Amino acid sequence: MPAQADNVRRADGRVTAPFGRRRGEVVANEPSGGYRIVTARDPSGPMPAAGQFYMLAAERGWGGDGERPFLPRAFSVAEATADGSGARLSFLLEDVGPGTGRLAELEEGEGLLLTGPLGRPFSMPRELNPEAAGAILVGGGIGLAPLAIWRRTLAAQGIAERSLLGFRDQAHAGGLELFRCSEVRLASEDGHAGHRGYVTDLLERMLEGDSAATAAVYACGPPAMLEAVRVLCEERDVPAELAMESPMACGYGACFGCAVPLRAGGYMRLCVDGPVIRADEVETALVEGAGHR
Repeated sequence: MPAQADNVRRADGRVTAPFGRRRGEVVANEPSGGYRIVTARDPSGPMPAAGQFYMLAAERGWGGDGERPFLPRAFSVAEATADGSGARLSFLLEDVGPGTGRLAELEEGEGLLLTGPLGRPFSMPRELNPEAAGAILVGGGIGLAPLAIWRRTLAAQGIAERSLLGFRDQAHAGGLELFRCSEVRLASEDGHAGHRGYVTDLLERMLEGDSAATAAVYACGPPAMLEAVRVLCEERDVPAELAMESPMACGYGACFGCAVPLRAGGYMRLCVDGPVIRADEVETALVEGAGHR
């Protein structure tokens, strides 16, 4: 069955994911700097929207005999294309523990168990800011993944975008090929590429003067970077959306492992109310336990 598209997209922009998980087949696993780009064919799931994520687990060598990893890992989709046999999905990952280590070892033809697409996607720039002249994308490290598919979505609709990408050092950098045909400005803390410093330095310069009034910012990266983006945008009254991360066990909102506090009080579950949220909805983007191993 080919991948489904608009007929499963709800009025709020979310895609209705099939319950349970299904088997995809790995078609490529390629190095990208210090990361890996794993691509799998999903024969029956719907096409994702930019900003959504999947719960992933390898079909073989996952759990069993009391060994880690036990639970699936949440990954934003970095690229999605439809072909005659389903959806072709790419994920950007870094080997930092037993779960990501097993996924990094996947070989062509192996099974990849998929649940998704899940969560709330990005909003269009004019939905964030009626005066928006385009979009500013701010990515840090492995967090550039959902911005890559968002860039392609914006480009397909003729919406101008500028991508600001930052990395800690050369060993923790990669995924730039996902931003082909895009205006990309780089920052690195060790100075190996672009501006020596933080990617938020580039954002601060870009928001100087009148440009803040016509800006719409989208960011994904480590919590400290997201918090810096949130503060910068709040100080300049710039609408922004953050693709946040928190520990997840299910992806459906049942476990409450990804609950984060809201500025207005109470909590939201990132897996169903996010992972993309308005920056002004949260008191802080410093979520404890973010990251998956």
